Amino acid sequence: QVQLVESGGGLVQPGGSLRLSCVASGLFALGPMGWYRQAPGKQRELVAKTCFDGLATYADPVKGRFIIFRHNPNNTVSLQMNNLKPEDTAVYYCHVGGRASELAPDSDYWGQGTQVTVSS
Repeated sequence: QVQLVESGGGLVQPGGSLRLSCVASGLFALGPMGWYRQAPGKQRELVAKTCFDGLATYADPVKGRFIIFRHNPNNTVSLQMNNLKPEDTAVYYCHVGGRASELAPDSDYWGQGTQVTVSS
């Protein structure tokens, strides 16, 4: 059974930092890993993602402020968020692409979401 366990959300003041982490278990093969977010009344959007070789892609609003880290041996992906702004407030979801077994198709897996609130 594939599981994604997230941690690290919370309340922070503008200009502050938070680090999110996600551990994936139960996967036979691991593909892209990343983070998405969804603010109230808005669609879920990409924040940052990284391929198996570590190549990273960032959404324009977070470039220069957020850094995504990936550690393949531990099946973990982290998101270091610096200089946070009120508009970063959202539920952040870990996303992993991969296969649950050797014969299983490539699938998308999601964490349960962690709330990040940036407010003074």
